[in-house]
Order: sequence, then structure tokens, then C-alpha cells
Amino acid sequence: MLKLIVFDCDGVMFDSRKANSMYYNHLLGHFGLPLMSASEEEYVHMHNVVDSVCHIFRHYQEPALEEVHIFRRQGDYSSFLPYMDMEPDLVQFLEKAKDTYHLAISTNRTNTMMPLLRSYKLDGYFGKVMTADTAAKPKPAPDALLEILEHFCCQPEEALFIGDSIIDEQHAAACNVPLIAFKNPNLQAKYHVRCFMDILKLPPLLESHSPHA
Repeated sequence: MLKLIVFDCDGVMFDSRKANSMYYNHLLGHFGLPLMSASEEEYVHMHNVVDSVCHIFRHYQEPALEEVHIFRRQGDYSSFLPYMDMEPDLVQFLEKAKDTYHLAISTNRTNTMMPLLRSYKLDGYFGKVMTADTAAKPKPAPDALLEILEHFCCQPEEALFIGDSIIDEQHAAACNVPLIAFKNPNLQAKYHVRCFMDILKLPPLLESHSPHA
């Protein structure tokens, strides 16, 4: 029986490509460097901030990576939050799911995750939020999702993970948690959906609402 639904953030709850591109190009621009390539934009969309900074600055001898990290830690991400586009049916889905299932987040965001949730008044829906800062190892390592399962005393088969990238596919597979691929038909997943309300039609959710369940 389904007990727990875990969400990725970027590409699932929010279309964050514009905000992410603006943020990382802001870092590059501060040091007088050119904008990201298309492949670099794809990389930073999926990876945590430490790996992303290493990737987009990999060809430059200056600045030192630690200098970049000092600058980003001193910065304020709040100016980029308005460029995050929340999925139009996310709140509708959360309202329908919150009284039946535990809800959690496993994301490679760091200290921007909680301000983002508060900014969009979503923080009250989630009983556990794991980030690249709070997990022992960031995705695709299993640590964050395993901690969520333990927190809610759930077995992998009692959970679903909603993700949109190969990182999410690997993350869910490492924990044997069935994956719902969100707007990405190329992922190896138990289910594929195009919007949140489609999730309500999936067998695990229909079974948990069955009068005989």
C-alpha cells in the first residue's frame, strides 16, 4: 500500500531552467567569463551547486574555485526565485494527497530550498525535506531517499519518487523505490506522466483510495 510520495524539485515541482541559467551565468559574469554553453545549462539543471560550479569553471585557471564558492555563499538567491515557474497543478495535487500520504522532497538544491518553499507557501505540505546540504551524499547517491524512508518508517515498495532526470532515475533505483518520470519519456521508470493530476490515476493511488484497500 502506498504511504509516501517523494518529489524532486527542479524540473518537477518547478520549471527552474531560466532561474538556474540566470544564476550560474551571474556567477560567471561576476568573474568576467562568458555565458554557459547549452550542454552546461543541461548539466547545472541536474546537479548540485558544488558540482555545477566545478563544471562550468573547469576550463578557467582563474578564479580559484574556493573564490567562486565564497562569492556564491555571500550572495542572495532570492532575486532569482521569481523566475521559478511552479507547475500549474502542483498545489491542487498536494491538496488532494496531503491527508492520505506522507509527502517529502529529495533535491540537489542546497540552502535555496527552504526559501523557495516559503516564497511559494509550500513549506507546510512536506514532512521531510532533504537537500544536498543535509544528505550525507547528494543525488544520485541513495542517502537522502533512504533517510526519508527511515523517517516515515516506510519500505521502498510503499513509496513513489517523482523525478525528471537520469540523476533521479539512478537515485530511485539505488533505493528500489518505483520512479514516476515527470515529462521525460526517455527515463526508465515504472510510470510516466505529463502533469501532477495524472499521478492520481496511477494504480498505486487508485488502490489506496479503493473501498477494499
